[in-house]
Parts: sequence; structure tokens; C-alpha cells
Amino acid sequence: MAANGTLIGHEGYDRAGEVKQFDDSKLGVKGLVDSGLSSIPRIFIHPPETLQQLNPTTRPDVEPIPTIDLSGHRAAVVDQVSGACRKFGFFQITNHGVPSVVLDRTIAAVKAFHEQPTEAKARFYRREMGHGVSYLSNVDLYTSKAASWRDTIQVRLGPVPADGDDVPEICREEIAAWNKEIQRLGEEMLGMVSEGLGLPAGKLKEMTCLEGRVMAGHYYPPCPQPDLTVGLTSHSDPGVLTVVLQDHIGGLQVKHGDTWVDVKPVPGALVINVGDLLQIISNEEYKSVDHRVLANPSDEPRVSIAVFLNPSNREGVFGPLPELVSPEKPALYKQFTFSEFMMRFFTKGLDGKTLVNYYKLQ
Repeated sequence: MAANGTLIGHEGYDRAGEVKQFDDSKLGVKGLVDSGLSSIPRIFIHPPETLQQLNPTTRPDVEPIPTIDLSGHRAAVVDQVSGACRKFGFFQITNHGVPSVVLDRTIAAVKAFHEQPTEAKARFYRREMGHGVSYLSNVDLYTSKAASWRDTIQVRLGPVPADGDDVPEICREEIAAWNKEIQRLGEEMLGMVSEGLGLPAGKLKEMTCLEGRVMAGHYYPPCPQPDLTVGLTSHSDPGVLTVVLQDHIGGLQVKHGDTWVDVKPVPGALVINVGDLLQIISNEEYKSVDHRVLANPSDEPRVSIAVFLNPSNREGVFGPLPELVSPEKPALYKQFTFSEFMMRFFTKGLDGKTLVNYYKLQ
């Protein structure tokens, strides 16, 4: 580890310059892999304190992340969803009504986009979401201590979706179809999450929490030195709920207590996780949790597609819901606008749960 530390802090190493050079190349990590490199560039090597935590810590006695069958009796399913949101902040769902052919097509389309030649993807490479579509490597490239081994295509799905012509043709129809499924499923999940707090099923939808949807189609190429980097650094999501479709490769881990737990791919399942905003709105009844993705050690790429459910009312004021505040349990967080909340998230980079802690009342 000392050698890695020396490498990161080497006097002749212009990290900012190398980051900019990588970004300007528009190659992405996939382009680096295609160039035939056998070792990763220095900008991707994480500090020793991060790398030391990557060793497997899952113990045999650790409870696995729950998998909930949505076809059960609604009251029982709501209880299971509520319990998972309180205890784990993460769970998988089966029998969710999305046809398996749609799951497969969505993953195949995002994979196909990333596996195009660099010149076909380069025109979408940008860091701003003005057009509603951006292809980039590492949303936090300029704010993180080290880059991570993944590329991403982001597409705004709502409240004003990206213009169809701006979405790459190779995945346009599949993303539109995925958005329709997410709208239906997202409403169902927000309803159960609301009921689990003792609120009307429509409460979170009324707060516009289904309308601000953004899709991130992640591509994790095989990594020649997976012990020196990560696929996605430890962080919690800022929004309300995240719906994740992952392929069969694995690598997603969730922090439960002091242990990292694998979220093992379940065929046909979707992963749901609580975001920071839902932890705050629920006055900490529900918990958002740190999660990460290990660098991909396999010979084939890993693909995952996350849709973040956020309020579209960006200037609305958010904080613990009055219905969940009492003399016995006063508000644990201050109020803020969602636009201020998200600005702080993107300024700080992907860095654990510092966002939630910032808004906590002392």
C-alpha cells in the first residue's frame, strides 16, 4: 500500500492535468480498455485508506438484503417494504410487473450504446445536462480524490424529458419504454413507502416525487487492476427512491452496520434503495445507506441502470413531514429547497452521507 500512496503523491504527478486530458479525450474508461492497457492510469488509483476497506467483510452470519415478492397481499407487502426501508434502506423486488423481455432489452440497449466506437459516442460527451442527455466518465471526476472505473449515459426522463432526437438512436426506443415502466412501478413503490409511514398512498406523489426522474446507464468495463480502484465510490443517493436494474455480473455492495453486504443479482429482480431526501422527509423513520460498486474483475462488462426519483418542485421547501413530527420525536432536520439540496450534492461529490449530516439539527 505504501507504494500506491507514494504513486498518488508523486511530486511530478499533475493530477488535475491528467484528469483534464482524460476528460478532453472523450474516450471514457471503455476507450482506455479498448486501447489495450494492462495497468490503470494513476488518476484511477484510490488512496490506501479506501483500498484497505475493499477486502471482503461479509460474514456468514450477516443477514442478506431482503427480496420482496410484490404479488403478495398488499398489506403484508407494505409491511415488508416499510421494514426493509427502516432496517436496510435497500431491498430487491420480484413479480413487479415489468416483463423480462423489457429488462433484457433495456440492459442490451445501454450496453450497445457504450460499446459503440468512441467517435459515435463523442458527440454526446458533456458534463452538463442542458439537452437532457450526457455521456461521461465519472460525474464527480473533478471533485473526487480518485476516478472510478466506469462510464455513464444520463438521460432526463421527467418532468420535461429529453427530446427524443437528442437520445442516441441505438437506445432511444428502449429508454422510452423503460421510462413508462418506471412511471408505473415508481408510483406503486412510492405508494407503499408512504403507507409504510402511516401516510396516504398518494402523499409522496402529491409532493412531485415521481416527476423528477433521471436515468443513469452505467457501464463497468473489465478492470486490469481491480484491487487498485473501484467501480463506484461509497455514497448514498440524494433523492427519494432509486430503482436499479442490474445484470448478472454483481459487484454492488451495501453498508449494513459496519459490514459491506453483497447485493447479489436475482434473475428478474429490481433493486430499490432509499435516498437521503426520503430519510429526511420521514424524519429518519427510513434510512438511506452507503453503497458502492467494486471494480469489475470479470472478463465481461457489468451494466446497471439506475433511475432516480426526485421532486420536480425544485423550489419547494422540504424537511421532515409535519405528520411525522411530535413532542416525542421532534424534527431531526432543518428545511431547505430541493435545488439548494442538489447543488450541495453535486458540489461535494460522491462522499458518504455528508449531505444528510449537513442538514441535521444539532
